[in-house]
Amino acid sequence: MILVNTDYIAGQELEMLGLVKGSTIQSKNIGRDITQGFKTLVGGELGAYTDMMNDARALATKRMVGEAEHLGADAVVNVRYASAAVMQGAAEVMAYGTAVKFK
Repeated sequence: MILVNTDYIAGQELEMLGLVKGSTIQSKNIGRDITQGFKTLVGGELGAYTDMMNDARALATKRMVGEAEHLGADAVVNVRYASAAVMQGAAEVMAYGTAVKFK
C-alpha cells in the first residue's frame, strides 16, 4: 500500500474510492504519568509520551490502511494525522486520507 501526503502519485492516473480513516485513543498508566510529571520540573523530552504517540500513530495508520484495502485501494493520498486530548492523560490520534485505485 502506497501512502503519500500529496494529492497525486507521479506517473499514475487515479480513481478515487473514498475517504478512509483509522483512529485510536491511548493513555499511559498512572506510574508513568507520575514519572513524566517529575520530568516537567527539569525539562526535556517526555519519552514515554513520545513512544505512546508513535504507537498510536502506527495503529491509526494500520487501521486506515485496513479500510483502504477493504475498498480494494492501491494507495492512500492526502494522508493526514490529527490528535486531540479526550480526557486528562488520554489522547486520540486519527489518520485519514483518500483511498485510490490505479487506472
